[in-house]
Formats: sequence, structure tokens, C-alpha cells
Amino acid sequence: MSSSVVEIRPRAREVSVSEDELTVLLADGRKISAPLVWFPRLLHATTDQRRNFEFLGDGEGIHWPDIDEDLSVAGLLRGPA
Repeated sequence: MSSSVVEIRPRAREVSVSEDELTVLLADGRKISAPLVWFPRLLHATTDQRRNFEFLGDGEGIHWPDIDEDLSVAGLLRGPA
């Protein structure tokens, strides 16, 4: 018996940034939360800068143009290095 591997690419659908946490809701219903101390640019950004983001690709990443920060959803799922 053989099995095949299904490649699943996680996609972001919603993003919120509080004073101390980044939260990303994925298209498949999962929610990722991480402390902002992991992302110094976001930690030191203003509220307006944190709110100004765009999705990269089909939600495979998130970009904050005002602070030149890019995060991949796959990287968020892996956690800190």
C-alpha cells in the first residue's frame, strides 16, 4: 500500500497586531499567535504602521511597507530559529 503526500501551503487571511502580539488567522481555520519581541520592527512600529500591511502572493506572506518587514506564514508556523 502506498500513500501520497499532499502539499498544503498555509495562507494568511486576517492579521492583527496588538501592543505585544501578532495574530494571524489562516485560511484553513488555524490561528497563529507570536509575541512581538520576536519581530523588533513590528514591536517598535506605530499603530498606524502595524495596521498598514499587505498579503504577499495568495497569503503566503505578509508585508509591512512602512517598516520594510516581511514574514512568511511558513516561517511563523516553524517558530523562532
